Order: sequence, then structure tokens, then C-alpha cells
Amino acid sequence: MERSASVTFRSACPIASGLDVLGDKWSLVVIRDLIVHEQRTYSEFLSAPEGISTNILALRLQQLTDLGLITRVNLNGPHRNNAYRLTDKGAALRPVLEELAKWSQVHLRALHPNILSLD
Repeated sequence: MERSASVTFRSACPIASGLDVLGDKWSLVVIRDLIVHEQRTYSEFLSAPEGISTNILALRLQQLTDLGLITRVNLNGPHRNNAYRLTDKGAALRPVLEELAKWSQVHLRALHPNILSLD
């Protein structure tokens, strides 16, 4: 196993490596919020309908910052009152999330009839 930043990579497979970085329940929700809203504060992330807990949010924000996917807007400001935004590296995930959303709308609608439409 190889370790980089705050991630331990399980193998050299690019899919497994991507999942090592983004495959948890919350990282893509944070990325999604920043794609939709451009920047968010800690409190705004907490108010998302998915209900992330404060300790998990703090860990995800730190991990995504360490990986260079997001950055704090005011580097000298306190963490809790600071806003976050995507870096170019994080913004490059937009097409991945759009395709995941399209797949979900087509293949999960029968299981989740209230799923939102991108239209």
C-alpha cells in the first residue's frame, strides 16, 4: 500500500485509487455543493439535506484540502467561519458528477421516485 497526503492507496488500479480519494459517503457531496454554489461555509455544508455530522465534515474538508481539491477562501481566517471553494483539480470532477447524476436518474428512478431531475 502506498500513502499520499491523507489517503492510503490500496492498489495501482486507477478506479480503486479514485475511490480511495472520493469513494466515501461525503466527499462527493462536498464537491457537489461547491460545484452548485461556488463557495460554502462550514455552516452551509452542515445545513445540506444529507445531514453530515460536524466531525465528519471537519475531516472531509481537511482531507479534500490536503488533496488539493478544495481550498479555504481566507487562509488566515478561522476554519469554522471560513468559506471553501474548488480548485481547478476539484472542478475537474464536474463531468464525473454530471454523469453520475444522469446514471442515477435513469437507473435509480424506479427505486427512488422522488429523485431530482437535472432538466
